[in-house]
Amino acid sequence: MSMPENPLDHRYRGEHPLRTFAYLLHPDRLRIAGAVAVFFAKHAPVWLLPPVTANVIDVVVEHRPLVELWWNCAVMFSVLLLNPPLHLVYVRWMHGAIRRTGRDLRTALVHRMQQLSIGFHSRTNSSVLHTKVVRDVETVESGLQQTADNGLTAVATLVGGLGVIAVVTPVFLPVFLVLVPVSVLLIAALRSRLGEGNASYRRSVEQMSASVSDMTTLIPITRAHGLERTALGRVGRDLDAVLAEGSRLDLLNARFGSLSWVVFNGLGMGCLTGAALVAYHGWTSVTPGEVVMLSAYFSTLTGAVTSLLTLAPVVGKSVESLKSVGEILQAPDLEENDGKVDVDEVVGEFRFENASLSYEREDGPALSGIDLVVPAGRTVAIVGGSGAGKSTLLNLVLGFHRATSGRVLLDGRDMSELDLRTYRRFVAVVPQESVLFEGSVRENVTYGMPHVDEDTVRRALRNANATAFVDALPLGLDTVVGERGARLSGGQRQRLAIARALIRDPRVLVLDEATSALDARSEASVQEALARLVAGRTVFVVAHRLSTVKNADRIVVLDQGRVLETGTHAGLLAKGAAYARLQATQLA
Repeated sequence: MSMPENPLDHRYRGEHPLRTFAYLLHPDRLRIAGAVAVFFAKHAPVWLLPPVTANVIDVVVEHRPLVELWWNCAVMFSVLLLNPPLHLVYVRWMHGAIRRTGRDLRTALVHRMQQLSIGFHSRTNSSVLHTKVVRDVETVESGLQQTADNGLTAVATLVGGLGVIAVVTPVFLPVFLVLVPVSVLLIAALRSRLGEGNASYRRSVEQMSASVSDMTTLIPITRAHGLERTALGRVGRDLDAVLAEGSRLDLLNARFGSLSWVVFNGLGMGCLTGAALVAYHGWTSVTPGEVVMLSAYFSTLTGAVTSLLTLAPVVGKSVESLKSVGEILQAPDLEENDGKVDVDEVVGEFRFENASLSYEREDGPALSGIDLVVPAGRTVAIVGGSGAGKSTLLNLVLGFHRATSGRVLLDGRDMSELDLRTYRRFVAVVPQESVLFEGSVRENVTYGMPHVDEDTVRRALRNANATAFVDALPLGLDTVVGERGARLSGGQRQRLAIARALIRDPRVLVLDEATSALDARSEASVQEALARLVAGRTVFVVAHRLSTVKNADRIVVLDQGRVLETGTHAGLLAKGAAYARLQATQLA
């Protein structure tokens, strides 16, 4: 089983964001080239109007034949009428390419999120990832659109205007060319500060998003303890930080914009004054119409250069958002499966040979020297206090982590050499908190298996002791369970999770505190369903309540990542060591 192709897999390596933009837009390069050509054609009225105006004025002042007036007007009206259809073609080609780029970026992000390790996801706030997929990509799309539209407008105006000046009044061309290098110097001087401001603002927004996400998750706890003011205070500090960073960025952009406006309008006035003096003293042949044309071009070209300058903040935001996306696209904490051996069949025998696991930025190992053999079709219970390493051992079984030393063998094959995505087709997990999504009962039970017939679904529900409550729901199998299964009780959610596991007929089953959050009545119903689920499968059970694991074929007692003892319930009690002490503590 292979994942869909990721359009940015092994591509984003921290190169300059403009190179990444070029790579993303490369498949649409012909459409973009066509869009640029169409844009220059549709934009012709902007730079044609000043010379046409000059010709009209000269016809009036010099009493030329009126036919010249009609020809100039006819040319202008023809060009104007071409604008609407050409604009539609431009939008279809250019904006369509940008929208596809946004789609590709989001596709790359969600693919990479599926490839990143469980450890990465446990360290990263989900709302931050959500912000990158939604807000950052939207900023990239918006920045590309504004850069294309406003940038091409400015460039077309500059190229057209300077071309006309070079042909009609070449003596004034060097004066106009001063505007462009000055704009480049201003951009170079201020761009670094704009980049820093955008980065700081983006980080503050991500922090605010995480705080809002935490606040909504904790609303029941907050309300129960009367901590509304505390919760609002925490979010309020982040909102104030966004306000402060946003205001600082706005002021920086305002200084940048006002400075460029003053400089370029000053240059424009200077050029206009110079042109007027040249015409007044007759230093070169300039007609009245050409003076008007030059006057119009002063403001038009100045506006074009100013537009280019105002794009600097937009480009800065887009580059910063692309860097934010790149934090995920080049995150190194990947589960590497490419090129490894596919798993076509699972018997279910596990062998841990001196397996150890250490996490980065943690002092001691999470697991150390685990030696354990689990025969196929047996149930192994893993018990111990908090922090003993129970969930970490399950993560090795699921392949969420690979042993940093030693080996974990599945049916005699080292799991580090297997494509774990294909292995997990034979695995089912029933966690402490069942994970349901906003969908129907049927969709949740058959998640990832869209072609399962109704008889199979009902058989799974019946074996999970879920048929009675599902049939009592308003729409039965088609009843929407609500976000995270909010419309169901804890026992009902857990029985749907068991049905989801049963319908897959797994060879390996992981039960992670599957009944610890239930009341006695719900637990009895769920335990009866679990008894059907474990039959004939290799089962790993983690439980705090030892009463739920006494029938396991083997019980493994962990403490600080090490195996203290293994055996049956009766044998470990008779031994009177760690397991017996845990039992005595719970009975007390």
